[in-house]
Amino acid sequence: MEIVGASIIRHDEQGFIVHVPYDNLDRALLRQYKDVVVGLPDGRTISPEQRKKAHAIIGEIADWGGFLPEYVKRLLKIDFVTNRLQALEKSLFSLSDCDMTLAREFITFLIDFAIEHGVPTKEPLYELCEDIERYVYSCLMHKRCAVCGRERADMYHFDQIGMGRDRTRINQLGMLVISLCRECHDKAHTKGRSWLTDDLHLNPIPLTYEIGRKYGIKKKQLEG
Repeated sequence: MEIVGASIIRHDEQGFIVHVPYDNLDRALLRQYKDVVVGLPDGRTISPEQRKKAHAIIGEIADWGGFLPEYVKRLLKIDFVTNRLQALEKSLFSLSDCDMTLAREFITFLIDFAIEHGVPTKEPLYELCEDIERYVYSCLMHKRCAVCGRERADMYHFDQIGMGRDRTRINQLGMLVISLCRECHDKAHTKGRSWLTDDLHLNPIPLTYEIGRKYGIKKKQLEG
């Protein structure tokens, strides 16, 4: 792997044309470069709001684990860089000047960690997340309520079934779902589905085989 600087000289609906200054012809011929991986860094710097979100979640995780925030931040950044970033991006970063895309991905990583480990938070995680679909997916896969964070949440069909629509006879794949505890499930029925989408800005996601398996739904039940 060799990393060199480059610049985008033109782009259209088919993609980018990139100019890569390279004067070592012998090396290029020896290595027979063909397919390459191109990194596209975000030129925007992390926003104050993103920085505030990241530090808030790190603080909650530190309180939950009983460690100092700076120690927890370093451990989480190392875990994130090691397990989430692509090869070209694997280096430690600072929350003072990293780019917006990296900040977004790190906040998503922190929220995934909090959901997986049941970290209690003063502020609802859906208000801190930068990727609401990923947040809803993570809540579904860990059976946590997407609204209040309670454990042992059930899958709520946003595309309602029942009332003459037998869930064992219809194709459920692709139907919109979200995970809710019993209390929030009842609220969704009482207040209507707009309570989730318009008031809380929570977007249900399509039911997949992976999500179905998590809730013990057999393949033939999904396919109807």
